[in-house]
Amino acid sequence: MERQVIEMIRDLKNASKNNDAPIWSKIAKNALKSNSNKKAINLKKIDALTDNGNAVIVSGKVLGTGKLSHKIIVSSFSISSSAAKKIKESGGEILKFSDMIERFPTGKDVKIIG
Repeated sequence: MERQVIEMIRDLKNASKNNDAPIWSKIAKNALKSNSNKKAINLKKIDALTDNGNAVIVSGKVLGTGKLSHKIIVSSFSISSSAAKKIKESGGEILKFSDMIERFPTGKDVKIIG
């Protein structure tokens, strides 16, 4: 397993324990799944499931099919270049998991999709 993934899992587990936030532990468990078990989610679906300004974690890959009609804050294991471009064009942000934890330590108001 890559060093970066191991560090991310460690950070997620620590954040879960230190902030009494089970959401981070759940994401750490999802990170351990094989790539074939991780879902690919299109922007069209994310757009339908979120509102302006929502924080979203995709435990899989974000794909660029569809459009995003509002800004979101997103963290994901993988994001296609077309999805990243559309997220930024809508005024949204793409954060590393460590930055998402820093901004939302308890995981409150963070949605998991996928």
